[in-house]
Formats: sequence, structure tokens, C-alpha cells
Amino acid sequence: MGRSAMPTYLTGHLAPVPDEIDAVDLPVAGTLPPELSGRYIRNGPNPLPGEDRGHWFGGQGMLHGVRLEGGRAAWYRNRWVRTGMLEGRPPVHPDGGRDLTATSANTHVVGHGGRLLALAQTGLPYEITPDLDTLGPCDFGGRLTTAMTAHPKRDPVTGELHFYGGGARPPYVTYHRLDSAGRLVHSRAIDVPAGTMMHDFAITEHYVIWLDLPVTFRAGLLGRSFIPYAWDDDYGARLGVMRRDRPDDPVRRLDVEPCWVFHIGNAHEDGSGRVVLDAARYTDADFGAVWQAVGGSAFGPAGPAVAAATAGAARLHRWTLDPVAGTVTEGPLDDRAIEFPTLDDDRVGRPNRFLYAVADTTPESVLGATVVKYDTAGGPASSHHLGPDIVAGEAVFVPAAGERRREDDGWLLSIATRRDGSASQLLVIDASAVTAGPVATVDLPRGVPAGFHGTWIPDDDTSA
Repeated sequence: MGRSAMPTYLTGHLAPVPDEIDAVDLPVAGTLPPELSGRYIRNGPNPLPGEDRGHWFGGQGMLHGVRLEGGRAAWYRNRWVRTGMLEGRPPVHPDGGRDLTATSANTHVVGHGGRLLALAQTGLPYEITPDLDTLGPCDFGGRLTTAMTAHPKRDPVTGELHFYGGGARPPYVTYHRLDSAGRLVHSRAIDVPAGTMMHDFAITEHYVIWLDLPVTFRAGLLGRSFIPYAWDDDYGARLGVMRRDRPDDPVRRLDVEPCWVFHIGNAHEDGSGRVVLDAARYTDADFGAVWQAVGGSAFGPAGPAVAAATAGAARLHRWTLDPVAGTVTEGPLDDRAIEFPTLDDDRVGRPNRFLYAVADTTPESVLGATVVKYDTAGGPASSHHLGPDIVAGEAVFVPAAGERRREDDGWLLSIATRRDGSASQLLVIDASAVTAGPVATVDLPRGVPAGFHGTWIPDDDTSA
């Protein structure tokens, strides 16, 4: 591709692996909680050998799985998701139409309605088996005609799955809802001014919250950038508030300071009619630094210059929205660099006390060497530093078995990789005692490239 040096996203802890392997009876240090009986599956980009799609986000989807049972690590395996893109089909037809099966499926994996789905926001979800084999694209009986976000939100009370599809052509955003059985029961267009690169959104008990932020589609970047989106100073920034019980009503839009958000922590209603939203927020310069580091386009002549000294990282930020008065207050919750905020999935859209994240991030890695636990009730944050040569992946919360006494009764699972890519471990951390570090580590049979999002599928889970 005319590059003078190997791109950052193909080296070190981001370097792809060349093949699929299986290993059994993995070495364990410490004691695996015997209640952890299931599969941890993590998704991420992994180009084929010799392939460079010009952006970290563009690599073929690869799943890495670890089977835990009876206090032992029974197996590890990795598999590419067999998508239309992997087979070489272009995502856009000569007539301009999209092939929604020609997607990477490289971002997340979720279970719902008896299906396990590998996701990327550029196309249809791909159904996989618990052993990581690909079954094929899923359009929910022909009812889904848009892409599906990689960050659907399951309501822990109703069991419904809320999601959306985005694109460069109108309608730019389309909202969808699956019932608890996995049937697509509602869809509607969401009006936004242009093709905004919306990566995440939020729900609460009564609302859906949209992020209409100033990174937008640029036709002039087609053929020059794998992901033709860039910062737009003129676009502005808005949070949209939509009633869940009246999903076809107009969306109330509230202006906020321009920023970018890849990942939501959570949102909830505070009992006085207001909505509280916590997320990992980038300034324009921070977004520009990380976007270019992973292969994205430069801002362009209309955008701000990226300062050489910028950290290129997000900070935990809070917006408090009053949908009736039409007002927003906002401000930082912490000044450390973080990404990949997570929580107990049983608290999605409801009040939560704890958030977990990866801290000490940099533009080159987007991941850091520290697992941090936030007390959003105003208590101090706690953390565990893994060391300067380790990169920690997203920490997935797994609730403890039986009756839980506290919200943080459970475990954090994260794949950690040496910065040179030479080795990886699955970390198991007591979520109530993060500072103590892992209670167990599982040595994986290879260096696993840093990736995106994962999930825990317990053996008794009927949703996948």
C-alpha cells in the first residue's frame, strides 16, 4: 500500500496471528473460582496473512475463546468469522448498493434469543456456535435490512434488545428492537443531519439516548481511507432523547460541547426526571490523535490540527439531561486516560454504582496497563497496575453465583498481552477487590492480539 514502515496496528500487541489453533488443559496460576463454568469469548480484528486493509478497525473478525469449568481451563481456540468480507466480496455493489453480509464481524459478540452473534457496525450480525464456528449471517427472518451496531443494549428487566443500524445514505440511523425471544418487532428511522459515525448509544428505563457527534462521512475520502469518516467542525454535537414507550415520537435533541464517544459506560434516570449518562469522552484533538494512530484519515483542512503532545485518550465524563426543560449539564468525572468502560449487565439502563475500565491508554494501543474500578456514587477509584510491558483488554464483569450481597460481587475477565505480542494470559480479578490483582491467571498458548469486546456465556445461559 505504499507504506514506508509497518503500520502500528500490525505490530507488537496488535499484530495479527496467522492461523487457527486449539489447545487443551491450559496452565493456571492461582485458583479459578469453581463457579466460573462457561466460555469467555473475545472478538477483534485479525487480517489474513499479508493483508493490510489500511485501518486497525478493518481487519477480519477473529474470535478467541477460553473454556472454564470445575476450576480448570479446559481449552483455548481461535477462529475467523467466515463472513462475506473474508470470502472476498466487496461491501458495495457496482450499482452503489450495499452487501450487508460483506462485513468484518470483528467488534463484539453477544447472545440473545437463542443466538450467539458476532457483530460489527458495518453489516449484518453473524451467528456463531459456542465453539466459535460460523453458522452464517442473521437478518431475523428477513426483517433486518440495515447494518446492526456492535453495541446493542439488552434491558435487564424486559429482556428486549435495543439496537440500531447506521450508514452513509439516508436514513442515516435506524432504530430496531428485538423482543426477549429474538423477534424483530419494531424499526424506525432516526433523523440526523448527515452520516454520523455513531458507534454506541444508551438506554434507560424509559428512554433511548442517541449520540449525534461530529465525526461524519466524507465522500472525498472514498478510495483514500478504508473508513471514510473525519471530524467536522461545522456539524455540532447533540444528544437525542427518545421515549421507549412512544418510540415513533420525535426525538428531543440537546446541544452539548463537541466531542467524540466510542463507548458508553451506562445511563440511568435519577428519580427527578433527569437522565444521567457516563461515557469515555474524547476532545477533538484526542480523537484525531487516536484515529490517525489506528489508520484513520487526517482531519482535513477544516479540522483542528492535532497537537503533537496530545494524550489521544478519553476521560470518564458525565452528562445530566433534563428532557422536559431541554437542558444539559456536563463535566469530567476523572482525569485519567481510559477506554472500554463496562459494568454489571444487570444494571444496564438502571442506576449503577460501579464502572470498570482500562486505564493509562495511548493513541498507539488504545489499551493500557491498568484495570480501574470507579465508584460513581462519589467514592474513590481503585485500580490494579499490571506493569509497563502489559496491555490489558476490556474487563468483562461476571456476576457471582447464588444470592449476591453487593453490586460488585463477581469477577472481571480480561485478556492481557505483552506489548511485544509474545504472550497472553486470561486474568480473573475479584471485582470487589481490584487492587489485590488477579486471583487466577490462565496462560494462553499464543500471544493474542489486543482486540475489542468480549462476553461471558455461562453454561446455564439460555439466551445464546
